[in-house]
Amino acid sequence: MSNDTADAPTTDPFDPTQIGPDPYGSDDAAEGRVYTVTGQDWDSLVADQAERGDERIVVNMGPQHPSTHGVLRLILEMEGESVTEARCGIGYLHTGIEKNMEFRTWTQGVTFCTRMDYLSPLSQETTYCLGVERLLDIEEQIPEKANVIRVLMLELNRISSHLVCIATGGMEIGALTVMTIGFREREMVLDVFELITGLRMNHAYIRPGGVAQDIPGNALDKVKELVVWMKKHLPEYADFCNANPIFKGRLCDVGKLDLAGCLALGITGPTLRSTGYDWDLRKKQPYCGYETYDFEVQTWDTADAYGRFRVRLNEMWESVKIVEQCVARLEKMAGMPIMIGDKKIAWPAQLSIGSDGMGNSNEHIKHIMGESMEALIHHFKLVTEGFRVPPGQAYVPIESPRGEIGAHVVSDGGTRPFRAHFRDPSFVNLQAMPAMCEGAMVSDVVVAVASLDPVMGGVDR
Repeated sequence: MSNDTADAPTTDPFDPTQIGPDPYGSDDAAEGRVYTVTGQDWDSLVADQAERGDERIVVNMGPQHPSTHGVLRLILEMEGESVTEARCGIGYLHTGIEKNMEFRTWTQGVTFCTRMDYLSPLSQETTYCLGVERLLDIEEQIPEKANVIRVLMLELNRISSHLVCIATGGMEIGALTVMTIGFREREMVLDVFELITGLRMNHAYIRPGGVAQDIPGNALDKVKELVVWMKKHLPEYADFCNANPIFKGRLCDVGKLDLAGCLALGITGPTLRSTGYDWDLRKKQPYCGYETYDFEVQTWDTADAYGRFRVRLNEMWESVKIVEQCVARLEKMAGMPIMIGDKKIAWPAQLSIGSDGMGNSNEHIKHIMGESMEALIHHFKLVTEGFRVPPGQAYVPIESPRGEIGAHVVSDGGTRPFRAHFRDPSFVNLQAMPAMCEGAMVSDVVVAVASLDPVMGGVDR
């Protein structure tokens, strides 16, 4: 029996020495020169430009603060001061967080994902834990108080994140007073975070099954003081910016992207809502009991940088309303559980530290060691090995300050994630940068990028 194909020539698509069609690319030839700009080819670019003799130049903007919001690199092709082509260069802040989570228990994974988008860590913790809880089929068993605390922390985090966006955006166009007052308010929010979680950022506070520990006795009073402060000082941002002709001149009609463009690129968050579309997962696909809170989705109708600023400013007011409702509920929940009752899953949540601020207190040690030897062994195994999660996969998206964030968690039945992959809104929203910037002036690129509010820790992960 002969093999007619034995002598037929073959083409290996992965062998660069063989010529053949690209199985993963387009056969359409690109028009003109495409600048890859890998970082090592500037000499050749300069030589090519000298030979061509036209007016087009290639500018390497970034990666640096403040113009590119972190280690984002923008490769801009320009004619004069007009941007003809724009591309993003990312990967400078890659941390391998998703891969590292495969080598830690399900609970330990929270300490990794909280470090991605360092301005909204609680959103990452929440979407990850909601996915794990769906795999465990314990969504209905989460204590009500734990969900109220989660909503409280998420809305405080939304306020602090929007404050950074407005503050740094103001700084980049010369509105330094907006920057200083923005960080002033944010510090007060971070003080509340530190009081409740022990940390200003990277909290690892929201855990599968509930939250790490109950709120301290004086926390609600501090939150009330924060609400009073915010109601007094948030109007300053409107006074400085809303009708300021210089501010509006720099933001109005800059970075425009209409609803069709947002939907085509998967853009979410304030950028999408600035087109007038009221897409907010807290209303459309409620989680953590958001359907029981009274608030309105904020939209604008200009689809530009100014509209995104107004959406964020209005959203802070709505978050203050939700925080007030959370405080009212928590005042009636003293002593109620904040972690699931299943001892096979519940991470030790009622920790207390020693009088010197270090280690476990004697009372806590007596509580753990005084129950029974079996309870102590189980406590030890739960902390060191973790709990098992049934095989499967889950994706539970939530509304972060920048848009839809979701954790796709996959379990093979073990004590560690088989895979944890995050749909980060900063990464997806950056796709809009070329559409917003091409054809505009180079001075508007900074404003357009700032209006997207990308955080590179979430982009690169």
